[in-house]
Amino acid sequence: MATPCSSFEVTSTLGAARTGTLTLTHGQVQTPAFMTVGTRGAIRGIEPHEVGEKGAGADIILSNTYHLWERPGHELIGRLGGLHEFMGWHGPILTDSGGYQVFSMRDRIKATEEGVRFRSPLNGDLKWLTPELAVEIQETLGVDVAMAFDECLEHPATRERAKHSTDRTTRWLKRCMAARQHADRTALFGIVQGGMYEDMRIAHAQEIAELDLDGYAIGGLSVGEGHDLMMAMVQATTPHMPAGKVRYLMGVGQPIDIVEAVIRGVDMFDCVLPTRAGRHGTVYTWQGKRNLKIGRYAEDTRVLDPELPNSPANRYSRAYLRYLFKTGELMGKRMATLHNLYFYQELMRQLRQIIASGDEQALQDLRRRARQASGPAPAGS
Repeated sequence: MATPCSSFEVTSTLGAARTGTLTLTHGQVQTPAFMTVGTRGAIRGIEPHEVGEKGAGADIILSNTYHLWERPGHELIGRLGGLHEFMGWHGPILTDSGGYQVFSMRDRIKATEEGVRFRSPLNGDLKWLTPELAVEIQETLGVDVAMAFDECLEHPATRERAKHSTDRTTRWLKRCMAARQHADRTALFGIVQGGMYEDMRIAHAQEIAELDLDGYAIGGLSVGEGHDLMMAMVQATTPHMPAGKVRYLMGVGQPIDIVEAVIRGVDMFDCVLPTRAGRHGTVYTWQGKRNLKIGRYAEDTRVLDPELPNSPANRYSRAYLRYLFKTGELMGKRMATLHNLYFYQELMRQLRQIIASGDEQALQDLRRRARQASGPAPAGS
C-alpha cells in the first residue's frame, strides 16, 4: 500500500499532460522530471552539485541496484551511512531494481519462479537475485524510491511469452511488497509490462493499480521497437494508471520521446543518452544534435548553443570543444556531458512552464523544437 514517505499532487493539466509535486524522504521533485543516471553512484566526470539545484537543476537522480550490489556492496554502503552520504548527493534517489541489467546477460542467466541465477561478469561467482533481495539491497542503500524486481522481456516476443513474463512480474511485485522493512523511508514503484500488446498492457496496468503502490512505471519499452510503437504502448497504458500517482517511463530517451510521452500523461523519465552521448562527443542543441568531432567545427568560433545561455560549454567555442575531443582531453567529455544535462533540464523546465500556463500552441511549438533537437543539426547552423 502507499506509504507516508511518498506523496504526489497534480498541480496543473493541459490535456493529458500534467505538472505535479512528488514528495519523498529527501525532498520534492517537480514533474515532469528527467532523472540523470548515475549507474554506479556516480555520473562520469561530473560532481553531484553540478547536476542539482546549483548546476543543471535536477531534483532527483537514478542509480542502479545491480551494479552497487556487485561493487562495492550494499552492506558496505549501508555501514557508511547510505548512498546519499556515500556519493554526496542529498536530494532524492531512485534505484532501478537491477532486473534489466540481469536480463541483459541472457547468455549467462537462468530465470525461475524464485528469481534469476547468473554468473557474475566481475568474478564468475554464481549469484541469485530475487525480489526479496532486490528490495533488501535498495532499502539498505537508503534510497527514496525502490523499483520492484520485474522480468524484462525481449523484443520481439510472442504473445504467450509476454503473458507468461507479465504474470511472473505481478507475482514478483507482490513478493517485493511483502519483503519491505523500511516502508517509512523508501517508496516502492511497480512496473507495467505486457510486451507490445496493448490489451495486455492495459490489463496489467489495471491489475497492479489495485495494489495502491507509491508510484507506477512503464517498463519494457525503448528496446528497439521504434518511436511510433513505443508511443502507441504509452498511449494505451497511461489512462489505466492511477491519476493520483506519479507515472514513470523507464529508459526514455530522445527529447521528442519525452515531449510526446508527457503529452500522453507521463511524469518522470530517465536515460543514459545525454551523458553517454556527451562522452562520445554528441551534444543536444535546439538546432539539432552536433557531433563535435567532425571537421566542420574546426574553425567555428560560435558558442555551442546560443539558445541555451546557461550551459557551461557556452564559455568555449565549438572549435575549442572539437579540439578537446580530438586531443583526448577529459575536459571535452565533461563540457559535452554538462551541456546535455543542462539541455535536458531546460526541456523539462519549459514543459512544466507551458503546462502550467495552459498554452496549447506553446506545447505544440515545443513538440516541434524537440523533434528538431532529436535530429542532426543542419550544416551551417
